Amino acid sequence: MNLSRPLLLASNSPRRKELLTGLGLEYTVRVKEVHEEFPAHLKRAEVAEFLASHKADAYLDALQDEVIITADTIVCLGDRVLNKPQSHHEAAEMLRALSGTSHDVITGVCLLSREGKTVFHDITKVYFKALSQSEIDFYTNHYKPFDKAGAYGIQEWIGMVGIERIEGSYFNVVGLPVQKLYTHLVALGIVTV
Repeated sequence: MNLSRPLLLASNSPRRKELLTGLGLEYTVRVKEVHEEFPAHLKRAEVAEFLASHKADAYLDALQDEVIITADTIVCLGDRVLNKPQSHHEAAEMLRALSGTSHDVITGVCLLSREGKTVFHDITKVYFKALSQSEIDFYTNHYKPFDKAGAYGIQEWIGMVGIERIEGSYFNVVGLPVQKLYTHLVALGIVTV
């Protein structure tokens, strides 16, 4: 893989780092604290794209020749957006709401350079089996649901025992739609093989 310019990943997420590394791309991590609030009138994919774009805007003044990658993943149960839980109680409530039903995982991505901005998203439908209260308690007590939208990680125990199937990209649920990201990077001339 050849890069026409340096890539910056604006994320501390170990999952996003792992996925970007898995693409064979060299990048540098640069992280700023950005508030993840969004206007109440936004719906579903608009929220994910807004948050990814908002995060990228925080880096614009310091950009030189680099392209920055930002992303934000949300879980939507109907039109209800489930972000990261703030407590064990809230995490358990989210998992109870997701139990025995399907929901959408939407990741918004922004590619920002001095020349412009590309914003896109991907949606994956996830189907959970009916979770028992003891399964929910085990997960919230032994894993870290607090840094994950919807209070779960597909790659963790609850995903292994609870997710019956998905429609769409697995990697999108992990936190970065790598196939779409790669396609955009190639189309923009940032990556060549």
